[in-house]
Amino acid sequence: MCIPLYRSSHENGDGASEKTSKVVMVSSASGPGLVFPKGRWQNDETVEEAAAGEALEEAGVRGELQVRDFLGHYNVNSNKTLKDEFCPEGLSKAAMFALLVKEELQFWPEQSNRQRNWLTIPEAVHSCLHQWMRDALNESFLK
Repeated sequence: MCIPLYRSSHENGDGASEKTSKVVMVSSASGPGLVFPKGRWQNDETVEEAAAGEALEEAGVRGELQVRDFLGHYNVNSNKTLKDEFCPEGLSKAAMFALLVKEELQFWPEQSNRQRNWLTIPEAVHSCLHQWMRDALNESFLK
């Protein structure tokens, strides 16, 4: 999973520089609400490559993602298809990364299914469809 992040600096009315951070959230494919780009990774790619690929496919953004941008693991909601002898609860674990956005594409693979939304961190916390996504934002960006 990936939190595409954009940081910019601008001058306020006093001539001082202010930093602004915004994140990209996309409309959920399974109903109303906003989520971060996420998906499963294949055996032939790293989790970092998968996270950056999902940001491109679902949100239409490219950027820099490095191992140091790892924000942690989060238990994702129960999923019946993942239940087995090793995980009877069907929980999956999301590895979350911050992607510093360098490019916003005009056209992207899932643009007909998803709407891209730029939000401040507090707006994103309020808008998250899932509690574990709110937790990740709070732990990573609001400390």
